[in-house]
Amino acid sequence: MIYVFLAEGFEEVEALTPVDCLRRAGRTVQTVGVGGKVISGSHGIPVTADITAADMRLDDALEMIVLPGGMPGTLHLGESEAVQNAITFCAERNLLIAAICAAPSVLGARGLLSGKTATCYPGFEPKLTGCNAVAEPVVQDGRIITGRGPGAAMDFALKLVEVLCGAEQAAQLAKGMVYTK
Repeated sequence: MIYVFLAEGFEEVEALTPVDCLRRAGRTVQTVGVGGKVISGSHGIPVTADITAADMRLDDALEMIVLPGGMPGTLHLGESEAVQNAITFCAERNLLIAAICAAPSVLGARGLLSGKTATCYPGFEPKLTGCNAVAEPVVQDGRIITGRGPGAAMDFALKLVEVLCGAEQAAQLAKGMVYTK
């Protein structure tokens, strides 16, 4: 199970591109509405989440969580007890945690990026406490994967597929979607 969190004001492309790619790759993905079932993105697009945060189950089926950026979505992720519980659950079990754009700042606030290399939306680097912040589209350091911003959403999503399903399946998916760098 992969949970992709949707909080009011999330960046639509950063949330839905990973959902789409991971589902195409055959992974079980659920969008989790933080604060309700219908969540509006930062560009006013309403999205109906698969489940609400109250319905989320933190158990052995969980493989990864994904935190999309966007404002004020990132702030709402940081304020959410359910999101914080999911982060703790994954960190304690060395599960995959992915965050893109401003959302790596949520991990930075928890000290999870200390001593690691990560990327984020320009200007959020100071919020990645103790981190070596780089200007790359996607960075994986151990079990944490970070993405730079909306323009890196496809690279970010394909990296998640690569980590979960292998480089060959990610390459086949990219080819099938006519994605070229």
